[in-house]
Amino acid sequence: MAFISTHIPWLVIFGVLGNLSSFVVFLSPIPTFYRIWRKKSTEDFHSIPYLTALFSAMLWIYYALLKSSSDAILLITINGLGCIFKSTYIAIYITYAPKQARISTLKLLFLFNFLGFCSMFLPSYFLVKGLQRVQIVGWICMIFSLMVFAAPLSVVRLVIRTKSAEFMPFFLSFFLTLSAFMWLFYGLLLRDWYITIPNVPGLILGLLQMVLYVVYRPRTEHPNTDNKTSCDQSNENKV
Repeated sequence: MAFISTHIPWLVIFGVLGNLSSFVVFLSPIPTFYRIWRKKSTEDFHSIPYLTALFSAMLWIYYALLKSSSDAILLITINGLGCIFKSTYIAIYITYAPKQARISTLKLLFLFNFLGFCSMFLPSYFLVKGLQRVQIVGWICMIFSLMVFAAPLSVVRLVIRTKSAEFMPFFLSFFLTLSAFMWLFYGLLLRDWYITIPNVPGLILGLLQMVLYVVYRPRTEHPNTDNKTSCDQSNENKV
């Protein structure tokens, strides 16, 4: 993620596509949370991907404000929307999660997204100045961008153990992969390594998740199962 320069047409194209793909990433968990709302249960879904994505969006907004670029509004807007969407998903998760999962999510939200952000923001803002501050925050943004790409891998162990991708957030993984591709080329064109570096492993991790989904994708053909059950399972598995 970064700032659009009108001097390089391809940079503008990848920047706009990067923003569009990032917006779709924010929308992609809607089927998952509709399922949670409909069933009034979080089942085996996890909140960690959304907590890390929220934290990453907060960091990129801070980074954009430090850069003080005339085009920073684009970065601030897309990550501002990200904060709204991720906060909404986390609120839904907390509402329908079992007690232990709810407590764990609230603890992580406080320790990670509040105390963690404050412990990064306060020293970098008051103890470091100028370009050094931007560089430090840029490195932190890189690290947590990697966490956003890696967070959905928390369900990989479950997928391999159960030999089913039913609880893998496929749309989230797919659009994160697409977003990583767009931002990778955007970062290369801009020569901004804070953008480029995390999107390389991000793209690789995303492709790995796609492979796992193909291998362990939910099966809906159950000849010995009653038709209604098969239909219900098929609809549920399209998450």
